[in-house]
Order: sequence, then structure tokens, then C-alpha cells
Amino acid sequence: MQIGPYRLKNNLIVAPMAGVTDRPFRQLCKQMGAGMAVSEMVTSNSLLYGSKKTQRRANHEGEVEPVSVQIAGADPAMMAQAARYNAERGAAIIDINMGCPAKKVCNVMAGSALLQDEPLVARILETVVQAVPETPVTLKIRTGWDKSHRNALRILHIAQESGIQALAIHGRTRACGYSGDAEYETIAAVKAEARIPIIANGDITTPEKAKFVLDNTGADAIMIGRAAQGRPWLFREISHFLAHGEHLPAPEVAEIHNVLLEHLDDLYRFYGELAGSRMARKHIAWYTRGLADSASFRHTMNQLEGTHAQLGAVNDFFWRTRERSSRLIYRAEPDFLDAAPDQRAAA
Repeated sequence: MQIGPYRLKNNLIVAPMAGVTDRPFRQLCKQMGAGMAVSEMVTSNSLLYGSKKTQRRANHEGEVEPVSVQIAGADPAMMAQAARYNAERGAAIIDINMGCPAKKVCNVMAGSALLQDEPLVARILETVVQAVPETPVTLKIRTGWDKSHRNALRILHIAQESGIQALAIHGRTRACGYSGDAEYETIAAVKAEARIPIIANGDITTPEKAKFVLDNTGADAIMIGRAAQGRPWLFREISHFLAHGEHLPAPEVAEIHNVLLEHLDDLYRFYGELAGSRMARKHIAWYTRGLADSASFRHTMNQLEGTHAQLGAVNDFFWRTRERSSRLIYRAEPDFLDAAPDQRAAA
């Protein structure tokens, strides 16, 4: 798949997720087979550029190209300024967020709330594209505001006329949140009229589902979010299945342990002692999901402060697990996939 001058190594993309797709997570997913990873959204409010959070999100040191940074906001001039700010700091691709359903985003008329105002959509897209003429700009949307106001096709035409170079579609309306089934038929209808690459997003949790979505929508690529939390090897599994029609063996517990340790080390270095250990808690919970006694372990681990105690608990848990079984049998947990938005807020 091609976005501007960048040819991706495959058509598997990590979805932007608030509080999840930081640099350590993006790097790990790329190592595990993702062709691209989009950053968690960066505010367009210039007053926040000096905040630690914004500076951290704009930190792409050592990241595998192409670096894609998602920006969010509702003011065309501020969005243009945010695009320039991030392009100057290493962003190879600017992605515009018009898909986030979170209330705190929609309440300021950003994210998927913008789908209600097509003229404003056009002004934002045109202004951002003109602001970074050397940088490809992409767009992420939902199928519409609600089921009575699906306008993904109209947004496609606005995007193409504005110079957007790829469009990702989460197959639900803003009103749907994360409930119900993804509307792959809407994505297929958009793809049928598109002159730019279309990326399908929503409910892609297994290699079989990835193939189904690609086959039934005709999309150029797929975007995977929640299913990769604690399962970054999902990208290599999908890649292998698409190429060979067969499954890779499930990862051994020893490999999961090693991958988690590498991820934790990167998190601690990136965020520091206190913030790093707190950020790590959710990742540890995701990696251990489906393993024996993981619920009691997670409860105990979440009470620990500091990286040393956290690492000790992780190592103890995995050594006990490795004594019982060498292979992980992953168990999908519907209660997790239906968790509160702040746990898995895909943009």
C-alpha cells in the first residue's frame, strides 16, 4: 500500500488509540509485523504544545518510518498549525481525527462530531493539506453521526477533492460507540467509489476476520486497534495467514514473557519511574489475559508502586505459568472488548 511517497511493507496498520499507541507500543507492533502505526491523537491547541503529554506524543526518536501522527481539533487554522508543528518534528504523515466518539472530544465539536458539519470538514481538510504541502495527509472517520445520518460517501468525495491521500473508516457511527457489529457494507460502498486508498477498521480480531474484511470490502488495508492490546504478535499472525492460508503456532509463554519485558523496559525509559510503572499496568493486564490465575495476579500487581516491584511480580507470575504450560491458549474476553471507553478508546 502506498501513502504519498511512502510504500508500506504490508497493509496492516495499528489504529490510533488514546493512551495506548505511544512510541513504545508503535515500535513493538512494527517489530511484530505492522506496516504502519498511527500515534495517539495530538491536540491542535497550541497552548498545550509545552505540556509534557504533548511533547511526549511528539517524540519520535528512533521510530521506524513512516511516522504517522494524528491531530485533533475543530478550528482549521489551529489544525494547520498543529500539522506544521508535528511535520517539523518528524511526522512523515499527518492523520486527521474525525472518528473519535469520546464525549470530551465530541463536546468541543472535534472527532466524529465534525461529521455533522460537512462544510467545516472541507475547510479543515483543505487548510491542513495546504499547510503541509510536502507531507501526505490522511483522514480517519466513522460511517456517520448516527444510523440516520450516514455520510461516509460524501466525506470521501470531500476528502478526495481536498487532497487527502488515504481514508480510514471505522465501521460504526458515532452514536454506536463500540456496540453492535461493524458496517463492512458501508466501507465496501466507499471503496467502490474511491480514488484513494481505503483502510477498513472495526472488529478485526483474528487472521480469519482480517481476510474476511479485506475480501468483502475490497479495502486496500486494514486497521487493528483493541485486538492488538497485549497481542502485538497478531500482526505477524495475520500477515502469515494472508500469505499462506495457515495459522502460525500460538506464542509460547516464554516468548510472551520476553516480549512483555521488552515492552516494559521501553515504557519505563520513555515515561520514567512513576509514570512508566502506572502506564505499564494496563499493558501487563492485557498480556496476561487468558493465562491461569491472571485475575488474582492483576489485582495484586495493580497495588504495586515502582518498576522494581512491578518487574518482580511479572517475573514471578510468568515463571509459575511456564512451569505449568509452555503455550498460551488465548481466550477472547467479551467483557474486555466491551470495556469502558477510557480503557480502549480507539480514535
